[in-house]
Amino acid sequence: MKHLKVTSALCGAVLTLALGAGAVTAQDKVELVYSDTVQETDRRSTILREVFSGCLGEGFEFKPYFGATLFKQGTELTAMQRGNLDMAALAIFDFYNQVPETSILGTAYLFRDYDHMRAVYDGDVLDDLIGKMEEATNIKVLAWPYIGTRHVNIRGDKKVMTPADLEGVKLRMPGGEGWQFVGEALGANPTPLAFTEVYTALQTGAVDGQDNPLPADKQMKFYEVTDQIILTGHLIAANVFSMSKQKWDSMNEEQQAKVQECALEFQKALDANTIEQEAELVEFFRGEGLDVYEPDKKAFRDHVLEVFQNSKFSSDWPDGLLDRINGL
Repeated sequence: MKHLKVTSALCGAVLTLALGAGAVTAQDKVELVYSDTVQETDRRSTILREVFSGCLGEGFEFKPYFGATLFKQGTELTAMQRGNLDMAALAIFDFYNQVPETSILGTAYLFRDYDHMRAVYDGDVLDDLIGKMEEATNIKVLAWPYIGTRHVNIRGDKKVMTPADLEGVKLRMPGGEGWQFVGEALGANPTPLAFTEVYTALQTGAVDGQDNPLPADKQMKFYEVTDQIILTGHLIAANVFSMSKQKWDSMNEEQQAKVQECALEFQKALDANTIEQEAELVEFFRGEGLDVYEPDKKAFRDHVLEVFQNSKFSSDWPDGLLDRINGL
């Protein structure tokens, strides 16, 4: 009987210790609140959960919010700076008002192709600019995942071969001065509109077209309410996968290293998926009845780069950076 009492007491002590250890573990978990404008069913969301969150492991609690349900598109940077959000996939133009020099990375036709883009972001040519971004905005840049090459996608059967053919076309672009200027440089009449509202605007004719990478066109089913995709390839786009400096500084070195590792794993996985999707989707859209064709890319490139270089944006570009990017 005495032995039974001792055994019961020991079991109780072990159970108490186990429960206590569990409570400490739960308490010590790093919570990461993330906001994105893409839908929960988007491939980017799926890869983020599977690769980034999966890589983090038990020491973190990753809480993603999709479809702009937590913060509207374009407001995430401010939310991070105010301490209301930990992480987001930002667009480079989100930084323009605070760091005008970043507009160079939103210049249409800046990158020749995916490999050139990756060489720029993976090398040291942007070290000074990224350092200035981080210092001025209190944001930690973790990775630059490739989300696709943007093309013009419009209603109607008007053939678009040069920027002049886009005159008068109401082209939805994300909000913000930098994004609107891209649409203007392409020759269109840019119209600011949230990503989540684009399908309805195309369906009702409130806008004539939009620009996005092919995977986004499929995910959002823009092919149902448009007639053609012009393969302008004007922006080889990477998001700024980032974290608030406040959250970054709250973690220890081991936790920071883990987040950085997982961010790069996410970048690698999303890059591969995007490239795979882009290789397949032209035929998919043609199968859906869309006219998919290449315009006079030289005419677009020459016109757009001239417009950018003669704009106020180019005056903000860091001295010599364009030449260093072109030289890679």
